[in-house]
Amino acid sequence: MGSIPGWQVGFLCGIGLWIVISSILNLTQKLRSLIQPWVSRQVISGTPTILRIQKYRHESLDAFFSGLSCVVSVPFYTAFLPLLFWSGHGKLARQMTLLMAFCDYLGNSVKDAVSAPRPNSPPVRRVTATEDERENAMEYGMPSSHTLNTVCLSGYLLHYVLTYTQSTDASLLLAGFAMMCLFVGLIGLGRIYLGMHSLIDIIGGLAFGTAILAFWLTVHEYIDNFVVSGQNVTTFWAALSFLLLFAYPTPEIPTPSFEYHTAFNGVALGIVSGVQQTYHQFHHENVARIFTPQLTLPAFVGRILVGIPTILLVKFCSKALAKWSLPIVANTLGIPIKSTSYIPTRTASNSGKKSDDVKQSDYLQKLQASFDVDTGIRLLQYAGLAWSVVDLVPSLFSHLSL
Repeated sequence: MGSIPGWQVGFLCGIGLWIVISSILNLTQKLRSLIQPWVSRQVISGTPTILRIQKYRHESLDAFFSGLSCVVSVPFYTAFLPLLFWSGHGKLARQMTLLMAFCDYLGNSVKDAVSAPRPNSPPVRRVTATEDERENAMEYGMPSSHTLNTVCLSGYLLHYVLTYTQSTDASLLLAGFAMMCLFVGLIGLGRIYLGMHSLIDIIGGLAFGTAILAFWLTVHEYIDNFVVSGQNVTTFWAALSFLLLFAYPTPEIPTPSFEYHTAFNGVALGIVSGVQQTYHQFHHENVARIFTPQLTLPAFVGRILVGIPTILLVKFCSKALAKWSLPIVANTLGIPIKSTSYIPTRTASNSGKKSDDVKQSDYLQKLQASFDVDTGIRLLQYAGLAWSVVDLVPSLFSHLSL
C-alpha cells in the first residue's frame, strides 16, 4: 500500500476541524436564530397561495402529483440505480449515486439547520398517499428535497445524454432543457398542491439544486477518476463517511432526515469501495450495454431476477451482522451505546432529561447521537447493499453468463 496523499489528510482534517469549531461556537443555533424566523414568516404568508392552488382539488390531480412525487423520491432512486448499474451505464450510475448522496446530505443538513416548519395543516390540505410521504411530512420544509433532487439529477442526466451522444444540435439541447424545466416545474407545483411545501421551500430547492448541479458539473470528472483509479480510495471514503455522520446539524426536534443521510452515506461508501475494487472487471467503459447484442433485453431481465433478491438478502444479512457485531465491539472498547429502534434491550429512556438536553451545545448532542448504535447499523446495512450491487451481483452475472 502506497503513502496516503497529503490532500486526503488535509481534507479529512478540515472536516474534523469544522465539526469541532462549529460545535464550540454553536453555529447551528446562531444560524437558525437568524434564518428560521424569516422563513417561518414566508411559510405563513404563503398559505393563501397554497389554498388558491388547492381550490382545483381533484382525485385525478391527487393521483398524478402523488405518483410524480414517488418517481423522484429516495426509495425510487434506491430501486432504480441498481438497474442502471446492471444496464452497463456504470459511469452514469455511480455519478448519479454520489450526486444523490451529496444532495441528500446538503439538503437535509440545511433542513435540520434551519428547522423551518411545513405549511400548517389545517387549513392546508396535506395529501400523504404513501408511507414514504408520511415520513417526509415529519421532516422540516426548507428546502424542498424533491425539487432539489429533481434539478440535480435531471440536469446531470441531460448533461450525460448530450455528452454520450456527442450531439451538437441546438434544437435537441433546447428540447431537452425545456423538458427538464417542465418536469422540475411539475414537481414543484405538485409539492405545493399536495400541501407538503410552501413557495419559499420550492424556491429554496431550486436555488440549492442549481448551485449543487453547477458545482457537480465542475468536479464530477475529477471525482470519477479518483473513484476508479485513485490512491487509498476505500480508506479515505470510509473515513469521510464516518466524519459526515458528525458533520451534521442537530435539529430542534429529531426528524427522519438524519436517517436518510446515514442510509445514502452508506450507499455511497458501498458503491465507491465496490467499484474501486472491480472497475476493470465489471465497470469499465467497454462493458456490455442494454439493447446491444452483448446485452439483450431478456438477458437484462435475467439480471434483474437474479440481482434484486440477492441485494435484498445481502441487506438483511448486513443488518443482522451489524446488530450482532457493533454492540460487541462497542462493549469491548468500553463505549456506552443506546439503540432507538434496532436493539430493544438497548433502548434508552431519556424523556426526563429534555430540559437539560435543550441547554446542551450541538457538540454534546452530537456526541450523544454518536453512541446510538442504530446509526452504525444503518450505515453498514446500506453499505453492504450497495457493495453487492456493484461487486457481488456482477460476479454472479459473470458466472451465470448474463
